[in-house]
Formats: sequence, C-alpha cells, structure tokens
Amino acid sequence: MTPLKKLAGQTAIYGLPSIVGRLLNYLLVPLHTGVFQPERFGVITEMYAYVAFLVVILTYGMETSFFRFHSRSGQNQQQVYSTTLISLIFSTVAFWLLTTFFAQPIASLINYPNNSEFVVWFAFIVGMDAISSIPMARLRVEGKASRFALINFANILVNIGLNLFWLGYCIPAHRAGETNFLLEYFYSDEIQVGYVFIANLIASGVKLLLLSPYFFKIKAKFKSSLLKQMLIYGSPLLISSIAIIVNESADKIMLKWLLLEEVGTEAATRQVGIYGACYKLSIVISLFIQAFRYAAEPFFFKSEQETNAKAVYAKVMNYFVIVCATIFLGVMFFIDLLKYFIADEAYWVGLDVVPVLLFANIFLGIFYNLSVWYKLSGKTQFGAYIASFGALITIVLNYLLIPKIGYMGSAWATLICYGSMVFLSFAIGRRYYKVPYQWPKLILYLFVALLLYQASTLLNIDSVGLQYFIYSMVLLAFFSLAIVSEKPKKAIIS
Repeated sequence: MTPLKKLAGQTAIYGLPSIVGRLLNYLLVPLHTGVFQPERFGVITEMYAYVAFLVVILTYGMETSFFRFHSRSGQNQQQVYSTTLISLIFSTVAFWLLTTFFAQPIASLINYPNNSEFVVWFAFIVGMDAISSIPMARLRVEGKASRFALINFANILVNIGLNLFWLGYCIPAHRAGETNFLLEYFYSDEIQVGYVFIANLIASGVKLLLLSPYFFKIKAKFKSSLLKQMLIYGSPLLISSIAIIVNESADKIMLKWLLLEEVGTEAATRQVGIYGACYKLSIVISLFIQAFRYAAEPFFFKSEQETNAKAVYAKVMNYFVIVCATIFLGVMFFIDLLKYFIADEAYWVGLDVVPVLLFANIFLGIFYNLSVWYKLSGKTQFGAYIASFGALITIVLNYLLIPKIGYMGSAWATLICYGSMVFLSFAIGRRYYKVPYQWPKLILYLFVALLLYQASTLLNIDSVGLQYFIYSMVLLAFFSLAIVSEKPKKAIIS
C-alpha cells in the first residue's frame, strides 16, 4: 500500500466514528435549537467552550509525547504507555478533588451561581476523557482501528440516545402535560439544559468502562526520568494547544462577557447561542480535519525515516486543501438547505458568519499540516510561540471588534488569527525542516473556490432545482479537475 493511500485509508477508518458521531451530534442541533431558545442554547455553547480548555490542560501534551516516545527505536513501549497513563490518572484525580471542593466558587465566577453541579459534572466529563485519551492513542498507534471505532461509536450512541430521551421525549411530553413512569422517575423539569451535560457524562463513563481492559492489563512501570523527558517534549505542545483552544473557544466566552454590561446576561447569552448554532454549520470542515488528524499524526512520525517523506508531506497538503475547498463550496452552495438543521429561524440571523468560519477552519487545518516541521525536528517550542501569537490576535481582535460588530467580529478575528499562524509557521518552518509545499497551487485552489462562491451569490435562477443542479455540476467539476491536476509522481505513490 502506498503512503498516500495508506493515510487516506487511515483517515477514513479512524475518522469514520468521529465523522459519523459528529454528524449525528450535528443532527441534534435541530433538537437543541428546537427545544431551547438562543439564550439557553448559549449556556451549552459557553460551557463547552470552557471544556475545550480543560481537556487540553488535563492531557498537558502527553498524547503527542506518547506518539513520539512510543515510535522511538529502542524505547520500552510498555513503559512509555504505563508512565503516561499513570501520570494522567494521578493528575486527573487531583483535579476531581479540587473542582468538587471549589465547585460553588467556580460556578459563581463563571456567572452560574445556581448551577454548581455543572462544574462537578464537567470536571468528571473532561477527567474521564483525559484518562481515555491514552488508551485510545494506543489503539491508534497499534493499528486497532475496528476497536477504536467500536468504542467511539458506543460513546456517541449513548450520548445521542440520552439526548433523544430527555430532550426529544421527556421535555416535550412534560410541556404537553403528560405524566407517566418515565417522567416521574427519570425527569426533572428543573434540570432542562443540564440533561445535555448529564448525557455527555454518562457517555464518557461508558467509554472509560469499555477501555478498562487497557488499565487492568498494564504493568505498573512508572519511570520518573521518562516522564520528565516526555513533559519537556510535551510542555511546549501544551502551551501551543492552550493557545489554539483560545483561538477556537475564547470568542464564545468573550462574546458573552464583552456584551454583558451593555445588553444584560440574557441578551448576551442569546448572542452566544446564535453564534454557536451558526458555528455548527461550519463544522463539516472541522469533521474532516479531526478525522485527518487522527490518522496523520502517527502517520507523520512513522514516515519520518522514509527517503521521500517530505515529498509525501507536500502531496498530503495538496489533497487536504482540495478536500477542504470542496467542502467549503458544498456548504456555501447549499446553505439554504443546511440552515434548516437549525430548527428555529431566530438563529438564522447569524448565518453570515458561516463562510468566514469555514475559511478560518481551512487555515487551521493547513496549520495542523504545517506543524509536522516542529514536531519532527524537536522544535516544539515554536509551535507554542506561533499559537500564542495567534491567541494574542484572537483576544485583541475580539476585544476590539465584538463591541462594534458583535459575533461577526469573533468570526473575522478567528479567520485573521489562523491566517497569521499559517504564515508564521510556513516562514519559520523553512529554516528548520523545509517541506516542498506547492504554495502557488494551494493558493489557486482556495482562490478558485472563493471565486466560485462569490459567483454563486450573483446567480438569480428562478428554478431551485436548476440552481442546485448547476451547483452540483460546478462542485463536481472543481473537485475532479483539482484531483486530475495533481497526478502525483510515480516515485511518491509507488
């Protein structure tokens, strides 16, 4: 199997559970937006923004460190695994104790003084997910794709099933005045939005339970000197990851706090809800990026010693951009259909953020591709510098733009941030680990996609069927021509 075909296959295998799961969760958007008004959906959006930070902090770069040290020749792989897992278990238990003890002060700090239970629930959600990350990483590095997929699917189906039970059945039934055994014993009207979080909590517990064989079978070989090396390698990645999460999630937090004094808590949370719901329409590219990352990180490390590794990395970037540009066009061509996934028209006022956020996510994906240079060269501190610079841009631009143009300011800040990170990573990476990326071709793909989208906004066709037929043909032509234009050299694909 050729390297590129192998990566494509692994992206499909490892990404399938994530893509299907996220798509199924995506199908919950009509449920959430149909049951909850924007101000309540804003609570969900904001709380998961905090979760994004916590997950990164609790794993503190150990997942990538595990891949790096596990792939080193002469390294005791079992010792790498046990040291990483034991470290994460101890740090997570400490986190659980602290957050449980200080739940009320934390809840008051984030402006939810009457919902300290949210703090406890999410502490256990992110803690279990952090511990699960290393056994899941082991499955990836050992190529056990079917088991990886099965565990992910179980987690996803439990989460979705419980969402459907509480939000799809219990809440509407209670509002309709029904009474029965299920409503009496398994539902409380006071919880409402909290059921979204409880469903996640139970699903994370199921995932951890399914991974339990990977905890009981480990030989408890903890090597402090190895942990020190892993922490040194991973600490810049932690800073980088925190900075990236700032870029991904700070807008949803700042949006509320910067509008709070001007419009009040409910109206500010409503803006977060509208922005968060419309953000979901840009998630298609995020799905592909996540699937790609699952396969690409171990692939990049394994391919490092190949003679044509850099040429393969460059070709991977080409195909990655083609797929992302195609997804961008697909979403924007059919936005009038996709918007119905947001059940309530009250959210549609924010649809203008979608093309901006789609392009922002494309730049984020390109940055993840470029990150191969500092991970393989051992210059992980540069990843932290670049992402921190992006975080600074995110914070400053959100601070300046949100009071003036609301959530559109957050969208533009995200795009400018990721674009700046791509430029910096490319400029610095050329000095330490030069990969022959075909930048003129990459820029052309993105420019043509943007041009086709702009042209579509000028079309005025009375027949909706004809309009969508034209869009479909244009989309197919763009993707086909881009793929044909690649024609990778035989040396790369053989």
